[in-house]
Amino acid sequence: MEQQLLSELSDNEVVKLTLDNQEIYAELVRRYHDKLLRYIKSLGCRSADDAEDVLQEVFIKAYRNLNDYDISLKLSSWLYRIAHNQTISFFRKVNVRPQPLAKEEDLILLDFIQADIDLSADLDQKYLADNLEGILNKLDEKYRRVLVLKYLEAKSYEEISDILQKPLGTVATLLNRAKTKFKKELDNSKINI
Repeated sequence: MEQQLLSELSDNEVVKLTLDNQEIYAELVRRYHDKLLRYIKSLGCRSADDAEDVLQEVFIKAYRNLNDYDISLKLSSWLYRIAHNQTISFFRKVNVRPQPLAKEEDLILLDFIQADIDLSADLDQKYLADNLEGILNKLDEKYRRVLVLKYLEAKSYEEISDILQKPLGTVATLLNRAKTKFKKELDNSKINI
């Protein structure tokens, strides 16, 4: 099937076609490669080689379990959950701690958090971005993770619920607490806003 035709299909349509023709799976890999790689890195897998290895495992696991995919869920949520679990498994295997967010990702996340918690508009973006890594690292992993999913990956509450396998109410609570803790850490960091 031609690439242009595949790109016009929904994720679920591509999944159905993939079940009959494994070569079509490349379309799903194309659609989600960069997004999942960014998410894996945002969870702390900083080495490009390690992140690519984890991503490869994600796509292998997803392909092997494609028959079990529940089409009532968004494919992206299902893939992000696999990526989340594979990244956690990777850290358990190598017994290392996740690394902080990269500066470019810091700026993107900052823009979204800033808009949502109403930080003043005259905030020195460069200065704050340089200090954002330290602020995020002071947050518990569960809060950093939910902020990344909501603001960097632009996931809905339902998708975050699917990815983290937590009820919607818990996701909302985590996100509100994460924003509050982020704002508190920002205030404590003595960055002029």
